[in-house]
Amino acid sequence: MSQSQVLARKWRPKSFAELTGQDHVVLALTNALEQNRLHHAYLFTGTRGVGKTTIARIFAKALNCERGVGATPCGTCSTCSSIDGGNFIDLIELDAASNTQVDSMRELLENALYAPTSARYKIYIIDEVHMLSKSAFNAMLKTLEEPPAHVKFILATTDPQKIPVTVLSRCLQFNLKQIPLTQISTYLKQILQQERIDCDAASLQLLARAAQGSMRDALSMLDQAIAFGQGKVEETGVREMLGAIDQNYLYDILHALAQNNGVQLLSVADNMESRSLSFDTALQDLSALLHQVALAQTVPQAISEENLERAQIIALAETFSPEDIQLFYQITLRGRGDLSLAPDEYAGFTMTLMRLLTFMPDTSVSESSTKSESKYSYTQLPTAVKTESPSDTTPASNKTTNDWPLLVEQLKLKGMTKMLAQHSEAKLLSADKIELCVPEIHKHLLEKKYQDSIRAAVNTYFGQPVVVKFSVGQVTGMTPAALQEHKAQEKQADAVAAIETDPVVQELVESFDAKIIVSSIKPLA
Repeated sequence: MSQSQVLARKWRPKSFAELTGQDHVVLALTNALEQNRLHHAYLFTGTRGVGKTTIARIFAKALNCERGVGATPCGTCSTCSSIDGGNFIDLIELDAASNTQVDSMRELLENALYAPTSARYKIYIIDEVHMLSKSAFNAMLKTLEEPPAHVKFILATTDPQKIPVTVLSRCLQFNLKQIPLTQISTYLKQILQQERIDCDAASLQLLARAAQGSMRDALSMLDQAIAFGQGKVEETGVREMLGAIDQNYLYDILHALAQNNGVQLLSVADNMESRSLSFDTALQDLSALLHQVALAQTVPQAISEENLERAQIIALAETFSPEDIQLFYQITLRGRGDLSLAPDEYAGFTMTLMRLLTFMPDTSVSESSTKSESKYSYTQLPTAVKTESPSDTTPASNKTTNDWPLLVEQLKLKGMTKMLAQHSEAKLLSADKIELCVPEIHKHLLEKKYQDSIRAAVNTYFGQPVVVKFSVGQVTGMTPAALQEHKAQEKQADAVAAIETDPVVQELVESFDAKIIVSSIKPLA
C-alpha cells in the first residue's frame, strides 16, 4: 500500500464490523443476509461522507464472497479482493451526476439481462441517483418491476425527495445518519494511534465538529492537519488551519453579557479584529455554544463527560435562564444572516453583540432596594446563616454585613468567581470569618483560583484578613443565585398577572378569541 495514499481511502471500512455510526443499517443488512431475505433493490440515503457507497461495496462482497452469502465476507478471496480493489467485473458503479441521460441507463439495463461473468450476482451501484433524467428513471422502472434474479441494484442519494415515488416504492430504503461528534473523534484517535502520529483531544474535537457528521470530510481534514502540523496534530495548528475561533473569546462574550458589561464586549471584538479572526465563524461557533448550553439546561446528560468544555458549559447553563439562551440563539443566527448586509463585518458583529446586551435582563439593583428585597426573600426562605454579635467581633468599619447576597453584590466579582459566590450559601458570616457551602451540583466551580479571588475581594472589602472556608454539602436556598431566581419568578408572575388583567387585553381575548402567549411576556427591569 502506497504511503502517499490518503487516509479516507487507506482506512475505508472493508467489513460491517469496521463501520462507525450506522449500526441500525448494519443490523438490518446483517439479518437479511443471515436469513437469506434479500431484496432486488436497495436505496441508501444520507448526507455526504456518511458511508453510503462504502456500505454498498461491503454488501456487494457479502453477496458474492466465494465462501457463500453471509454478513461476514472473508475479505481475502479473489472476489473480495477485486471488489476492494475496484476492478470486479460484475460490480458496475455508475455516477448518475455525470450519466443522466436515458441512453446510458438503457445500455446499463440491457447489460443487466446477461448473467454475471463469474459472480453470484451482478450488482449495480448508482450514486447520486436523484440526478437521473425523468426518461432515465422510466427506463429503470421497467427493470425494477421485473428484475432478473441475478441482478441487485444499490442506489445512493443525498436528495431522496427528487426520486420518483414509483422508484422509491420498489426499493428497500435505509437512511444513514450523520455520525456523532464523539464517534468521529474516537475514530480519528484510533487512526492516529495506528499511524503513530501525536495528537491532543482538543484538536480531534475541533476536526470532528468541523466535519459536521461526515467521516470522509473528517479524514480529509485530518490529512490536511497532519501536513499543516508537520506530522503532529495539535489544537493551535488545527484552529489556525480551520480558521476556528478560540473558545475563550466566546466564553468572554457570554461572561461580559452576564455582567451587562458593554465595554468588555467591545474589547473582546477588538481583540478578535486585531487577530483577523472571522466574525462569521465567530457567530457560527457562538450559536453552537448556545446550543450546547441549551442542552445542558434541558437534557444535562446530553453533554458528554468527554467534552473538554463541559464544566464551562454547565456553569453558563446555570448563569442564564433558558429563555435568555433561546433568545440569544435567535439573535446570533439572525446576526450571522445579516453580516453580509452590514457596512463591514466588524460593524455587523458588534451590532449583534449590542443586540444581545440590549435584551439581557438588567439584574443590577441599588443597595437600598437590595436590602429591602433581601429582607423580604429571607422571610420566604428558611434562615441558615449563623451570625456573630457585634461583641464577638471588632469590625473594621461600617462595612460589616450579615447578608451574604448583599455582600456578593458589593464585592463586584466577575466571571467564574462571581458564579462561585452566587452559588454559595453562607453558613457563618462575620468580619473575620466566613464559611461558605456549595451544593454538590456546583462543586465544579470550586477551583482554587476562584476561591482565592473571593478571599482577596473579601479581604479588600473588610480592610483586614478574613478567613474564608469552602465546603460541599446541602444548602437551604439561601444562595444569591437562588434568591435572584426567586425574585425573577415573582417579577414574571406579576408581569403575567398585569397582562392578563389588563382591560385592553381582556377585550381582545373576548372579542377576537385571542390567546395570551405567556412565554413572550417579559417583566420590565
